[in-house]
Amino acid sequence: MQSDRIAEIATGIHLVHGSNTNWIMIADGDQVTLVDTGYPGDRAQLLEGLAAIGRRPGDVAAILITHAHADHIGSAEYLHVAHGTPVLTHAAEVPHARREFLHQVTVGKVLANSWRPGVIPWALHALRSGGTRETPVSKPRPFPGEGPLDLPGHPVPVPSPGHTGGHSAFHLPHVGVLITGDALATGHPTSRHQGPQLLPGWFDKDRNRAIRSLSAFESLEADVILPGHGPVHRGSVRGAVAQARERV
Repeated sequence: MQSDRIAEIATGIHLVHGSNTNWIMIADGDQVTLVDTGYPGDRAQLLEGLAAIGRRPGDVAAILITHAHADHIGSAEYLHVAHGTPVLTHAAEVPHARREFLHQVTVGKVLANSWRPGVIPWALHALRSGGTRETPVSKPRPFPGEGPLDLPGHPVPVPSPGHTGGHSAFHLPHVGVLITGDALATGHPTSRHQGPQLLPGWFDKDRNRAIRSLSAFESLEADVILPGHGPVHRGSVRGAVAQARERV
């Protein structure tokens, strides 16, 4: 894997920049917690990333899903079937992951926004990467309870709905890291902004709820944000939330 695609943020915590989506590997001993998995077309990069930190697919203790869009669950079912890897997400996101319904931007909405800078190249990339492919997770599990999960890194789920109905971020309080998924980004091919921001509103199921969910981050002790889209952000979470609100 290209060295600029993977970065160790803290001991054992790696951010991987996929083709257009990030995922995170949290290594502890021989095992790894994987947060999101990129597009279906990112599978080779996913496996290369594990190999780059000396781990194999069978070492993944669990996959945590921030939300069940195709660019975040692309290889979740593959790892579950091939290696028995459990897939966990917020209870409200479980039926979405099973594809009982789909909270994802429609082709019609993409076409309606195709005049915006960056949308057509992004849409073509999404198609090539499997963004419209069916990627249901057959047996997603809800988080077993509140508080830290009994997994490498002991991530703490932070409910942050709006982008989808059951979106969840993950807090790593011992290292001051917040994994925000698509509840708080730092860049996107369809956005003219750089730095903390919400994704363009047409990507959200419930825009007002997405804005309100930013308040879930303000009290967290973290000075590193690992987003689903865009580069690492270093600085207070409270400041990042303020910047995102200003740009809404």
